[in-house]
Order: sequence, then structure tokens, then C-alpha cells
Amino acid sequence: MRVIGVRFKDSGKIYYFDPLDLNINVDDYLIVETVRGIEYGRCVLVDKDIDVSEFTSPIKPVIRLADAADAVIQRENKEASKEAFIIADEKIKKHGLNMKLIDSEYTFDNNKLIFYFTSDQRVDFRDLVKDLASIFRTRIELRQIGVRDEAKIKGGIGQCGRVCCCKNHMGEFAPVSIKMAKDQGLSLNPCKISGACGRLMCCLNYEEEVYEENLKDMPRVGDKVISEFGDAEVIDRSILKREVKVRILSGDDEGDLKVLPLEEITRVYEKDAKNKSSDEEEKIDYLYEED
Repeated sequence: MRVIGVRFKDSGKIYYFDPLDLNINVDDYLIVETVRGIEYGRCVLVDKDIDVSEFTSPIKPVIRLADAADAVIQRENKEASKEAFIIADEKIKKHGLNMKLIDSEYTFDNNKLIFYFTSDQRVDFRDLVKDLASIFRTRIELRQIGVRDEAKIKGGIGQCGRVCCCKNHMGEFAPVSIKMAKDQGLSLNPCKISGACGRLMCCLNYEEEVYEENLKDMPRVGDKVISEFGDAEVIDRSILKREVKVRILSGDDEGDLKVLPLEEITRVYEKDAKNKSSDEEEKIDYLYEED
């Protein structure tokens, strides 16, 4: 089935819709029906082929192309959402709830007002919902999100000096693990491998496939190898360059340090590889457990 991809936020997830017979181009704004109601979105993909059997629900058709009046309604909804945020934040403080309000938004048809919040624990917000419903006279939904989603909504500057990937271009979060940092030879200091959200940086995932492929043939530090200079011991390695730094153990060059391409050495045996994490690594794993 040929579909189009629509985003409702600048770097949000892409949702697929049936364009029917409409002439839709990239960057056109559309009115579509979602599980949340009628929404206003931007086309980011056209003529994409998908396997319908992979989807649990049917692909809904586009209602129509958005016009100037729809753009005005969208801007008004955004302004109203800002005012709703201020009011809701005051009500949260009044009710004494342990929650941090992150964002608010109206659906395009104004049938629902959604508030996003974070909290370290479960929150009983039933009285708050009743209070907000009496003020805004519409359906109220409070949705608890994690710290990564909070960073995606608010944005920020990463250690590289650029806008956080999740805010800038990532539609969905990819799994990130401590193993990736270990594979890439990075420091396991949480301050150096954490993003603005306090979780592992998303960019650890970008080069992991290359590291995994190169590590298949790469000896570990301490392994014994044979080189053109004689027996040697690996003391360092450059995974991306596919090079190893060795100390020559025999021959005329004994004691010398050499940097050799991976293709010019032969592995003799591997160091005892017991995959046991140190206390520090176990502590790091604990710090990055998902919410």
C-alpha cells in the first residue's frame, strides 16, 4: 500500500495515512483523524510503500488538505495551550501534588486538552482533573512521561554544543546501553556519557554497528599476537581505524612499541574473557535503568 507520512510535531514520530486521490506534496499541511481526534499535521513523506499486515490497526485516510483558516485555528490552539499550562501549574501547586508539568496541548478540534508531566512516583490526580475540566469545559488527559520525553519536548544543548538529537531530528528513541559505551572505549563516568536528560546519550547508538563489526576481529588488550616483528602483546587498539598498538616480545625489536594494521597480525590466543562487571560498572548499569 502506498501511503504518506505525517508529523504533528517538528521532530515527532511519523504516522502513516492513506492519501486517497489527493495531490499531496512534502510540507503540505493536512487535516487527519487520529486516535486522539482530529489533528493538524505536516506531510514529511510521500509515496512510501508499506506492508499493511505489519500494522495492528487500519491505515486511516487523509480528511483534506489544510487551508488558511485551519492554520489560524492551529495558532490559536497553541496560544490557548500556553494559557492552560499556566493555570494547570497553579492548580497542581494548590492541590500539593508531587508532579512537574512539562507541556500542554489542545487537539485541533478542541475536544481534548492534554497535559504532560513527570513524577518520581504514581500520582492521584483525580481531583485535579475534575478541577481542570470545570475550568476548560473539555476532556482532560494527564499523561505521565519519562525524562527522555521531557528532554525531547523542552530541548537543550548537548555536550557537543549542538541542540539535543531528540529535539532536533530524532522521531523515536533508539535503545541505548552501557555495552555501547564499553564497546567504543568511552569513560564510564556518568557525567561524560549522559545527555541533558540524565540518561545515556542517544548518539552512542549511531556508530555502534561499525564498532560491533570491527570488534569481531579485534584482539583485546593483553592478547598475544604474531607480527612481522615477532611475538607481541596488545597494549592498545583503535577500533575504527582497525589498528592495534603492540609491544614486541621477541627478536631484534624486543620492547619496541608498534602500531600495526589489524590485517598484519595473527592472534595466538585470547585473554581469559570472563564477562564480569566491576562494582563500578554494576553501579553505572543501575543508574541507567529505564523508568
